[in-house]
Amino acid sequence: MGAVTELVNKKAVADAFSRAAASYEQAAELQRQSGESLLALAREQNLPLGNQVLDAGCGTGYFSRRWREMGKTVTALDISTGMLLRAQQQDSADSYLPGDIERLPLADNSVDISFSNLAVQWCNALPRALGELERVTRPGGVVLFSTLAEGSLNQLSQAWMKVDGRPHVNSFLTPDKIAEACAPFRHHVEFSQHTALFADVMSLMRSLKGIGATHIKGGRLGGLGGRQRLASLEKHYVRQEGKLPLTYRLVYGILYCE
Repeated sequence: MGAVTELVNKKAVADAFSRAAASYEQAAELQRQSGESLLALAREQNLPLGNQVLDAGCGTGYFSRRWREMGKTVTALDISTGMLLRAQQQDSADSYLPGDIERLPLADNSVDISFSNLAVQWCNALPRALGELERVTRPGGVVLFSTLAEGSLNQLSQAWMKVDGRPHVNSFLTPDKIAEACAPFRHHVEFSQHTALFADVMSLMRSLKGIGATHIKGGRLGGLGGRQRLASLEKHYVRQEGKLPLTYRLVYGILYCE
């Protein structure tokens, strides 16, 4: 097999998120809902949670702050220095670490809980990302993660295909591939679906830009696009009750570290 092909340009991802840092918290409604669902799942499972938390892909630190409210000691990690700086300005965590989830700059067994909300879809290889999160988590601890599965953003992808024959949207892993990445560990995985409705293409594209999701693997989604192209996208977009729907297929996972 040779070396793992690096499909994701990590610098471009980091730069896109750094540019979005200021607008991220207003736009990141999906992130909040997903993270809260992940916390609720952890509570339902009645997990024996320790005190040291890694928030891997912390963004502006919203969930780092939530963990601290629960009395945890939090290390906030992100590949984007812009996001980390924003997290630090809001006093989100106890320590801040620039780093890549696929090469965590942490010792083995150094945290009790690794929490990663909607970040691992930006990694090249989910098995490697989960392996790293598991490596830094002590036996008896847990990895809590959420990600997106195949079919996410499909309405946008279909509309772009009608405009210029290209999907312009990241491809996400199938549920089978996600299950395969979890298979080496004792785990619990749940799938759910969330559809957001937008008044127009501009607000829909801004919501993606606001969460930094303007980078695509193997190419660029780029900025918001020319006015004509957006008008064309609006025309081809299939509406639901007069609005533009955008569906996210969400995955919530727990790995039990042993």
